[in-house]
Amino acid sequence: MHHVDPSESTNDQLITSAEPSVSARMDRLPVLRSHRLITVIVGLGVFFDQFENFLAATISKVLQNEFDLTGTTLSLVLASAFLGQFLGAILMGRLADRVGRRAAFVVNLLLYSVFSLIAAFAPDAAWLIVCRFIAGVGIGGEYALADSYLSDLLPKAVRGRYIAWAYTVSFLGIPFVGLLAHWLVPLAPLGVAGWRWLFVIGSVGGFLVWFIRRHVPESPRWLETQGRIEEARSVVETFEREAEQAGKSLPEPDPAIRPAQEAKVPFGEIFRTPFRKRTLMLSVMNILQVFGYYGFGTVAVLVLSAKGFDVVESIGYTALTYFGYPIGSLLVVPFIEKFERKYLVMFTAGLMGVFGLAFGLGENPVWVVVAGMLFTMASNMFSNSYHVFMAENFPTRVRGTASGFAYSLSKLTSAFLPFILLPLLSGAGPVLVFSVVALAMALLILDVGVFGDRTTGRSADRQA
Repeated sequence: MHHVDPSESTNDQLITSAEPSVSARMDRLPVLRSHRLITVIVGLGVFFDQFENFLAATISKVLQNEFDLTGTTLSLVLASAFLGQFLGAILMGRLADRVGRRAAFVVNLLLYSVFSLIAAFAPDAAWLIVCRFIAGVGIGGEYALADSYLSDLLPKAVRGRYIAWAYTVSFLGIPFVGLLAHWLVPLAPLGVAGWRWLFVIGSVGGFLVWFIRRHVPESPRWLETQGRIEEARSVVETFEREAEQAGKSLPEPDPAIRPAQEAKVPFGEIFRTPFRKRTLMLSVMNILQVFGYYGFGTVAVLVLSAKGFDVVESIGYTALTYFGYPIGSLLVVPFIEKFERKYLVMFTAGLMGVFGLAFGLGENPVWVVVAGMLFTMASNMFSNSYHVFMAENFPTRVRGTASGFAYSLSKLTSAFLPFILLPLLSGAGPVLVFSVVALAMALLILDVGVFGDRTTGRSADRQA
């Protein structure tokens, strides 16, 4: 890959002061068919991230019975994918800033698909743990890559709404895995245990999206920061021609938007002014949000089993609550551009705390399903707001690295979560588990409220 030499001053690498930047030209674009198509393609990739994140927890009781797992081994099975995702989020986020968004997209899904398929044939827990760890390395960067890529490509006026649409597509993966598990777990198609087919389905789906993603364009904003100006212009001109062919008018680009060109941004840049405060605030937010978002997925089936429901019933009721994920994601779409993202994050985190306690207190099936669905709806109203908010805190040149680092902390916390919540559940019951969740949400609100900046409607390449 070509990198910028500071001593070079060719026309291909430098933008003259009179010429608008590629980033400014991207910001003035209207919403195009290409934007919508790319939004769906990115959403489908994150669909399988969600599928993977909720797969082991959904069939946790089945795996416990299949491999005669102890509490510690079950926690390792649940944690293995998140440990891999911790590593993957850092590596893939960094890769996205160094070699490009599209290249990182191709690597991450291929790794996930191969090892998810191998996991389907696991003869014991150790095999499953190793495969889920490596698959996690692949899928771990999916959120950071999706947020970075969409923030790069989408016009600033609709960035929040379209990222929310991408996540609405992705969150269909959660009820999808719940319903598939409910259907397949009691069966053995072609003599193969139903739970193994869930890993096969995830792998095949990942391969299909990997093939489609090979044809999406590289981020022109990222190309511009690398000094690859001619390539960046070529991509943005394709979008501009599409706009003209659709009869759309293009306003003049904002001359103030001129991102820094730096091919090799050091990792430590995200801990320097003006990014240090944002990096620390988002790191704390990522650690705390896990207790709510993945905490529910980690313990929901086991909580229902503890309340006296059998395995298939527990999976069925959990699958119903999972419908709240895409519904909540859809509900926030009309509001995400109208309200400041920072305040949406705080409000929806509060809702997660309240509805989590209601789920923990519930005893009858109707109460459990309603409270669980309200919780999952709040979770994805939060999730959409949080993803957009996080990506908007950093300019293109460090967005992948910063997002990857912050997400990695959420994955690391997710890996330790079973070792925190499962002993709490067995020792003190579901009410205490969801009291811990509520406390984490309260601390998150404080963190974002005190240290978070307003981000709604700002250019993707603000520097400070």
